[in-house]
Amino acid sequence: MMVTLRLMAVLLLAGMSAPVLSQAYPSKPVRILVGYAPGGGTDIMARAIGAKLTDSLKQQFVIENRPGANANIAAKLAADAPADGYTILFMSVAHIMSKPVYKNLGYDIERDFTPITVVTNVPNVLCLHPSLPVKTVKELIALAKSKPGALSYATSGVGSPEHFAGEMFKMMTKTDMLPIPYKGGAPLAVDLVGGQVMLAFNTAPPIMPHIQSGRVRAIAVTMDKRVGALPDVPTIAESGVPGYQMSTWYGAVIQAKTPRDIVVKLNQEMIKALALPDIKERMAGLGADVVGNTMEEFAALIKVEVAKYTKVAHTAGIVAD
Repeated sequence: MMVTLRLMAVLLLAGMSAPVLSQAYPSKPVRILVGYAPGGGTDIMARAIGAKLTDSLKQQFVIENRPGANANIAAKLAADAPADGYTILFMSVAHIMSKPVYKNLGYDIERDFTPITVVTNVPNVLCLHPSLPVKTVKELIALAKSKPGALSYATSGVGSPEHFAGEMFKMMTKTDMLPIPYKGGAPLAVDLVGGQVMLAFNTAPPIMPHIQSGRVRAIAVTMDKRVGALPDVPTIAESGVPGYQMSTWYGAVIQAKTPRDIVVKLNQEMIKALALPDIKERMAGLGADVVGNTMEEFAALIKVEVAKYTKVAHTAGIVAD
């Protein structure tokens, strides 16, 4: 009898161990919070990965769009969520940029989250409405200098990647253009196509169909190399602004106190998804480079990027109201 009780105790403890928790996860739908409207770069990437996780883990990974405040509403919700693995924040470099821009975010991207993996890295594309009489970066600089403050460029909000891309461009070219905020890359693209705004440093995924159709004109990319989806479009650096470089990366993070075995499982499943040929092909068509790195590598990237964009924000005076 004593032996049987001891055996039952051992089995009970074994059933409570972390590996068994991992095997049981997920046992219900998982929500992936996206801080922008449907159709933007973050949303496109999140839906592609969410669909693959649904297939591999046999539970629904549901995209929940919570646009507003440069994606910080979604981030605050994720930071406040239970640390049980059932709320993922699909973030981008925009959340890094928010740290020095917003005084009262209500969360800290480094303290309150555990990185899972970087999913993709994409360029921003300097795009113009065809009615703007400009075909090169040099011509844009000349036009902006001839009409200080007359040109406006669209952004996904104060402190967004499009905003930082534009302000870095202004700083390095000594030009003056007015930023116009939107609630995401998709509505931004709609107004650029419609001519309500003349130019944007838009992330590649939502703007690529409009470039390919000729409804907007791409004159440069923001990365330090040309991209395969736009081989004839030069970089801003090679177009007369040496040293200009930025990219928009997308990744997944989760509440900081989430059990490590769950985070490891999500990391492994996302990396497997990113290795699938159809995902690679789709991302390449959007101008995106597939990444899929370790949790530690992602944490190191976040630290470097926070330092970089804090410096830019302070130099350019980017501050949210």
